[in-house]
Amino acid sequence: MPEPVVLTEMDARGVATVTLNRPEVNNAYNGEMIQALLDGGAQLAADDSVRIIVLRGNGRHFQAGADLNWIKEVSAQSDEDNLAVSQRTTDAVRFLDICPKPTIALVHGGCFGGGTGIIAACDIVIASMDAIFSIAEVRWGLHAGPILPQLSAAMGVRNLRRFAITGERFDARQARELGLVHEVCEEGELNETAEPIIDAILKNGPNGIADTKRIIFESAGLAIDDERATELARDHAHKRLTDEAAEGLASFREKREASWYPGEG
Repeated sequence: MPEPVVLTEMDARGVATVTLNRPEVNNAYNGEMIQALLDGGAQLAADDSVRIIVLRGNGRHFQAGADLNWIKEVSAQSDEDNLAVSQRTTDAVRFLDICPKPTIALVHGGCFGGGTGIIAACDIVIASMDAIFSIAEVRWGLHAGPILPQLSAAMGVRNLRRFAITGERFDARQARELGLVHEVCEEGELNETAEPIIDAILKNGPNGIADTKRIIFESAGLAIDDERATELARDHAHKRLTDEAAEGLASFREKREASWYPGEG
């Protein structure tokens, strides 16, 4: 039997580690991973013994965004099925945003597309020096609608406008300058760097933390209600069914530039 696509373990202190576990595809997400994050996240949020949730990736990379082969399969499905996929994607990031437990992302290797949305929705992000980031959906004729609100809050609108439009890659130091990452450490030192932060959180009252997160969220106007979430999901699903997206995904599979690229001037 294959391993679960999301692994969860908890230590005696109540620190739950959630590990993205599709290393053979660099932890690219598919429907199974999204559902596992939704189901597992709901269980952890409701468990009073859980004090902190730590997210990390198994293998060489933290998270490589969407599994584009899966996206191709989804694009061939009905409008209703496409909307359901985008709704679950939107809800998974919304959950991380509003989760009452403190969340910490430990990032190594590639963190692309949806991976940047995951970390933007976490309270604290630590990246090792080998981490590389990009918001690359536009390369495939898609957009990152479900995660743009979280990225805007983390990076600021001005920075997001650049990197969500260009799809450029940026390193851990630049991610810290942009506000997407809080702390940068040497390769292999994520656990050691996270430990003092985890210990500091454990000294604080769980309900006080939950209330603090809620008030920050509300006062900053970051809440995404169900109506807005559905709008984001519908726009995301529609874009996936366009001719532009079909060409973008084909260019990825065929390892070529998309037809809209005119070449260097």
